[in-house]
Amino acid sequence: MVRKAEVQFDDGPPDDFDPNNPYADPVAMLEYREYLVREKWIDIEKAKILRERLKWCYRIEGVNHLQKCKKLREQYLESTRGIGWGKDHRPYELHGPKKETESVE
Repeated sequence: MVRKAEVQFDDGPPDDFDPNNPYADPVAMLEYREYLVREKWIDIEKAKILRERLKWCYRIEGVNHLQKCKKLREQYLESTRGIGWGKDHRPYELHGPKKETESVE
């Protein structure tokens, strides 16, 4: 028995997966599903890291956090758009930034 020196992961989806007929190759379909779940977990963990950095920035900067942490805040909000379980098929308008409504006077 030989131990590999390094673990290697597949970086992309399987080559033989056909989105038009996903049940043609069940093994490729399962590999593609594993790929999607892995990518989703990576996006979720990136958002968690950005959230922790944003908390730290707010705590350190104090009253100046609105100016000093703006770039980090925008990066965090952009990283949370479209991630999470159940947001795959929702339109972007439902989980994007809220549109400003005009006030009628």
